[in-house]
Amino acid sequence: MLVDLGCSVEVIARSTYQPKAISAWRNVQFKRIWAPKSKGLEAIVHTFLGVVYAGLISRPDVLHIQAIGPALMTPLARLLGLRVVVTHHGPDYDRQKWGRFAKLALRLGERFGMRWSNARIVISRVIGNIVLHSHNRESHLIPNGVVLPELPTTTDALRLFDLEVGRYVVLVSRLVPEKRHLDLIKAFDMTVIPGWKLVIVGASDHPDAYVQEVLDQAKRSPNVVCTGLQTGQSLRELYGHAGIFVLPSSHEGLPIALLEALSYGLHVIASDIPANLEVGLADEHYFPLGQVEALAERLREFSMKPNSLEDRDRQRAWVSSRFSWNDIATRTLEVYKSVLR
Repeated sequence: MLVDLGCSVEVIARSTYQPKAISAWRNVQFKRIWAPKSKGLEAIVHTFLGVVYAGLISRPDVLHIQAIGPALMTPLARLLGLRVVVTHHGPDYDRQKWGRFAKLALRLGERFGMRWSNARIVISRVIGNIVLHSHNRESHLIPNGVVLPELPTTTDALRLFDLEVGRYVVLVSRLVPEKRHLDLIKAFDMTVIPGWKLVIVGASDHPDAYVQEVLDQAKRSPNVVCTGLQTGQSLRELYGHAGIFVLPSSHEGLPIALLEALSYGLHVIASDIPANLEVGLADEHYFPLGQVEALAERLREFSMKPNSLEDRDRQRAWVSSRFSWNDIATRTLEVYKSVLR
């Protein structure tokens, strides 16, 4: 979108995730930079190398740092003479997966990013309040966006995982504790919806005890399917043909997976944490965080609720109007212009 507005965009990507064969996409250039395959060091080492590359070699008009972990390198970027915009995606130090040292580093990253950057973007009002009250800095509210997809007509992924159109609950997420997969499995087992399955889509970069617990619990439940990481047409089919999408998280910034589910017109259920509430759904779509019985009741209610094509189209139009990438790109460009004046 920024390219369409006349910007030259280069994304500094981790070599472990960016295929060598793909050096550009829709006129966005990719620069692959090495990073160690280590849960604790990967992000910070890659960010350090990326900032050095930007400061000494590429010299962009604006360096846009995403999230408070990488924002730890904001002072270095400023010392190298770069204009820096930082997007705060949420207080990652609240995530259950991080230990004491990592949480301290994330809090420092938040402090450095908010206080040393030329401008700050937040993806929700909740995060904006953190920036204002904890760091005495103003920020620009620009939420995450979603592209309205075409509804899939193929069902290859459903055949692969033995699923029926409209008769499964889906959760798409990384396998990390704050997504609370175990709550959803318990609620689904408690609900007993005849003919329905629960589909957990996603994986973890660094498998651990939590991942194993989710997989073990899923194996003990005959109607729970773990698909692993899915992309492309397979992921579109698993989204588009689901009956219900559930996001039981304890921590989010502004959940892209929830926006994607809405873009397919699905029935959605989410925990009542502030980030999910900020999406602006009706009360019936929320349940109290961690209350498995309440989630089970929501599953029963929505499994019996029809979802016509007209209903789906209305929901798709609503989410597109509120979370349009075109609007987000325009507002982001205005932030860039503000730091160049």
